[in-house]
Amino acid sequence: MALSRTFTTFLTTYQTDEPVMPFISKDLAVLMKSLLKRFIKAEILKNITALQMVKLDTTAKEARTHLKDVDIGLGAEVVLKELQSSPNNSIGELSVLAFRKDCMDCLTNIVKKMQDKSPLKYTIVRQMACLDPTNLFSDPDLCYERMKGVVQRFLHDHQLPGGVSAGDVIVQQFGNFLSLEAIDESFSSFRPMRTRLDIFLHGLLHQSYPELWAFCRNLLLLSHGQATVERGFSVNKEIVADNMKENTVVAQRMICDYVSVCGGVLKVPLTKKLLAAAASARSQYRLLLDQEKRKHASNAQREKWQKTTLSSSKRRS
Repeated sequence: MALSRTFTTFLTTYQTDEPVMPFISKDLAVLMKSLLKRFIKAEILKNITALQMVKLDTTAKEARTHLKDVDIGLGAEVVLKELQSSPNNSIGELSVLAFRKDCMDCLTNIVKKMQDKSPLKYTIVRQMACLDPTNLFSDPDLCYERMKGVVQRFLHDHQLPGGVSAGDVIVQQFGNFLSLEAIDESFSSFRPMRTRLDIFLHGLLHQSYPELWAFCRNLLLLSHGQATVERGFSVNKEIVADNMKENTVVAQRMICDYVSVCGGVLKVPLTKKLLAAAASARSQYRLLLDQEKRKHASNAQREKWQKTTLSSSKRRS
């Protein structure tokens, strides 16, 4: 339960369509470190970087804590103590150590899977933290170096229109932005779940730093996960009924998405176009049925002609 709660907060936060890529490296590093603290020695985790956590060998004996020090959660600790102190105690010290060993192995496997799949392995993900307003305020020099790294990556991959000269302009504008704008208290108090990052940066960049804003806008389009796709599967499961055709599924998904954008059924604007479409829906449905009926009749006639032609050719041969 303790582990599931640890993951739930992170997963809930990133089940969003908002641009949150600049925050994922920090939050993912915090999540991974909270797991490592349960069974890895404190001196190894002191001042460890995100990339070092991804590369850390959690199976090494010298990195692990003693079995007695493995953090298995408060609930499990309480149950173990109650079982050991009960009159009919049938759990020995070896059994407890074996249980702790299993917990450590479980934590190791979880962390290993996170290391294998973690986006922290990619330099661009870690460098994207340069757009986090709290980082811009607290460590502008590091953010400047990270932005230079992002621009160089785009230049290397030929993804920056204008080439090196455009990259120089972006880096120069970012330096000016750090010196003149990022010193405001609104940066240090920024909360990503309360204010959208794209809206926050747009108000500061689009007029004074147009080239920088155009580049940042492209960065914010980078996907932070499969939240939209996975949520789409859930919506499809809710709306799909037996014998429902593809066009109906697509239409219902479009309706669900539009209602979501409007903020609910009661907030959907009842425009003339929408009312006219609703009024003519029945006639459009009948027209579609007639078209399908003619299509089926045409296909049946074609199949009949093909069968007749085939049988005639066989008799001739």
